[in-house]
Amino acid sequence: MGYGVIERDARGNCSAVDYGAVKTPPSENFAVRLCLLEENVNKLFDKFHPEEAAMEELFFSKNVTTGIAVAHARGVMLLTCNKRCGRIFEYTPNQIKQALTGYGGADKGQMQRVVASHLRLKSIPRPDDAADALAVALCHAFTNRFASLFGVK
Repeated sequence: MGYGVIERDARGNCSAVDYGAVKTPPSENFAVRLCLLEENVNKLFDKFHPEEAAMEELFFSKNVTTGIAVAHARGVMLLTCNKRCGRIFEYTPNQIKQALTGYGGADKGQMQRVVASHLRLKSIPRPDDAADALAVALCHAFTNRFASLFGVK
């Protein structure tokens, strides 16, 4: 699971504070991996104390098995974020692309380059999940004046 922490200054300029991925050992059983995900997300909250959290809405996966696992992990994320800050916002992939590029059909490479450009990074954030998380954070920063439309109810 990728994460991205950004700050926005009074002028609306955003900068990356930290980004990366929370990984769990594939050798562990699924329940343990979900617990490790929660534990690591709590560590991120302890370190950065975010006021809000933004996530990509779940999309339907072609692979049902993978989709179910992602849904479980996403449920852990929603629960953890709600307990820690209570302000969770969700955006569809098209909303994220539209907010960053002006085009809802932007490809992954375009998105990564725009994220690096907006955050004035010297290179594209890695891993890909971190770049995706930064894109969600930027989407939220750019559109949060409409927060009541995107908050989890």
